[in-house]
Amino acid sequence: MSLQGLNGLHGPRRGRLLRRLALCLSAVGLTASLLTAAGPAAAGTPETWTSSFQGSDGVTYTATNHLVDASRGPGRQWMLVWSGPAKQPAPDFLTVIDATPGSPTYGKVANTVTVGPNNGNEPHHMQYVWHKGDRIYAGGIMSDTTFVFDAKALPALTIAGVNTTADTPCGTLPDAYQVLSDGTAYGTYMGGPNVTGPCTYTNGEVRVGNGAAGSPGEIVRIGKDGKTIAEIPAATAAGEDPAQCGNVPALPAATCANPHGIAVREDLNVMVASDFAEARNFMTPDSALKENLARQTVRVFDITNRDNPTLKSVSKVADGPRGAQEQRAFFRESRVVMETALTNRPGNKGAFVSSMAGGAIFYTPDITVPDPQWKEVFDDTTAYRSFQRDKEVTGSGDNGSWLAVSPDDRFLFHTVMGQSVPYGKPLDETTGMIYVLDIQKLLAAGTGAKCSVDELAEASRGGRERDCPELVSTVPIRDVSSGGPHWGAMDNFKRGADGVYRETTQVSRIAVANYFVAGSFGGGGDHRVCMFDLDRRGRVTLDRSFRDENTGKPCVGFNRASWPHGDFGDAQPHGVLFVVSDSAVRR
Repeated sequence: MSLQGLNGLHGPRRGRLLRRLALCLSAVGLTASLLTAAGPAAAGTPETWTSSFQGSDGVTYTATNHLVDASRGPGRQWMLVWSGPAKQPAPDFLTVIDATPGSPTYGKVANTVTVGPNNGNEPHHMQYVWHKGDRIYAGGIMSDTTFVFDAKALPALTIAGVNTTADTPCGTLPDAYQVLSDGTAYGTYMGGPNVTGPCTYTNGEVRVGNGAAGSPGEIVRIGKDGKTIAEIPAATAAGEDPAQCGNVPALPAATCANPHGIAVREDLNVMVASDFAEARNFMTPDSALKENLARQTVRVFDITNRDNPTLKSVSKVADGPRGAQEQRAFFRESRVVMETALTNRPGNKGAFVSSMAGGAIFYTPDITVPDPQWKEVFDDTTAYRSFQRDKEVTGSGDNGSWLAVSPDDRFLFHTVMGQSVPYGKPLDETTGMIYVLDIQKLLAAGTGAKCSVDELAEASRGGRERDCPELVSTVPIRDVSSGGPHWGAMDNFKRGADGVYRETTQVSRIAVANYFVAGSFGGGGDHRVCMFDLDRRGRVTLDRSFRDENTGKPCVGFNRASWPHGDFGDAQPHGVLFVVSDSAVRR
C-alpha cells in the first residue's frame, strides 16, 4: 500500500487527514492505494482522492472522495445517503451531508464518494443504526454487491471491502443489514441463487432455487473486509405450503423465503427476518399482482453459533378486518411483510412486523418462543384519518416501509410511501407520511397483551383494548410522484456540553428519504431527504432549518444539475444513516 500525492490537500488539514487515513487504512489491511489528480486543487475545486480494493473476482473497486467547503472544520455529525443517478451512465455515490444543527453548513453536501468501476448498482439500504467504530455496509441490489466502507476519517470514507455476486452463489438482491458487536454484519439477500438448481450453503445444506431474483433467498454473514463468512439458508429443507408460497417457475420444495427486513438481539441470540416477495415478478409498475407471490411469513433464527444460525420457526401473519372489504387479496393486511423491528431493553422480548401492500403492523410479545403468534395491533388507516378524511384512502396498498423501535422502547416509528400506482388511487390523495406510536402499554402487558385489531371500526380508529399502541403524531410527506417516503433512520446520538457525542436511548431526530426503486410497482419518489425533530412526547415536526443549499426550501433535494463529483444531474437517495466524526464521538 502507498500514500501518493494527495496534492489537492494543503497545510494542517492535509497533515491531519493523512494521519487519519494512514491509521484507518492500516487498521483495515486494505490492498489499496490512495490516488489523486496531479497538481494542487484550484480554489472552489473539490479535494479528491481515491482508495481501492481488489475483490475476489479480480476487479479493482474504487471509492473516490470529492470534499468541498462544507467538509472543513472540526469533527461533527453527518448524514450518509446512499444514492444513484437518475440517468445512466453515471456513478453511484455516498453523499455526506452536514447534520449538525447550528452548523453554518447544516444541510449542505460536504462530500460525495463515488464508487467504481461499475455503474447501475441501484444503491439500496445500509445498516439501520451506526455505532462508533462500525464499518458502513451498503448494498447494490441490482448488481448483487455489498460495499464496505471505513468511516474513521469522516467526512471522508475509504473502501474497506467488497462482496460480489461471486461471493454469494446461493443468494441475490442484497437488501438490509444488521451490524453485530464484533463489527461483522448479517445481510438479507432477498433473491434466489445465481444459477437455477441446487446450491450448497456454508454449513453443507442444499436448497434448490429458481435463479437470480427468484427464490429462495438467504442470510449472509459478511466480514469487515467484505468477505463472506457464511451463507445461511433461509428456506426450510422440507418446503412450505405451495398454495401460499408460489414460485415462478415452481420449485420442488415451495418456499416463501425472500427475506427483506432484518433485526438482531445478540443478548437473546435471536435474529428475525421478514419475507417480502419473489421480487423479479414485480419489477415494473404493470406487473401482475399475483397474491401467492406476496409473502406473509416471518423467520426466526437462533444465532448462538454466529456462523451457523439455525432456523427455529416460520410463522405467518393473518389478514385483518379490513381485508374482507378488499377485493384484491394482494392488498389485504398480511401481504408483503417488508420490515421487522425488535424491542431493545432487557426484559422485553417483543417483535413487530409491517406489511407493505397490506398497510398494517403486527406484534408478538415473545419472539423467543418456538411458535410466535402474531396479532394485528395497528392499521395505517388510523394514521391517515388524522389528516385525510376521504374514507376510500386506507392502508390497502399504501406501501408501508421503514419500521423502527426507539432504543428506550417507548415509540415505534413507521414511514408510508402512499398508495401505489397499481392500487389506482390519485397520487395527490394518497400522500406518504411518517407516524409515531406509543407502545409502552403494549410492552408492559408482556405475554398477557390483549391488543388485537379484529373489528372493522378499529382499522380506522385504533384498537379498543387498553394496551393497544396509541397514535402520538402523524406528519404527511407530500410526494405526488409515483413513490414517496420509503426509508428512514433514527439519530441515536446526543452532543454533550463538552461538544462530544455519545449514544442516547432518547431519539430526537429522524431522517427520511423519498425514493424506492425506479420503475418498480412502488415508484420512484421525488428524491428529497427530510429531517424531522422528535420531542420527548414523541411528537414529530419537520425541521425547516435542514434546507437545500440551492433552493432554500426545507429538505435536501437530490434533483440538481451538479454534484461535487460532476454535472451528473438528478440522483435517487435510498439508504440514510446518522454518523459522527471519530474524533467527536465516545462510546
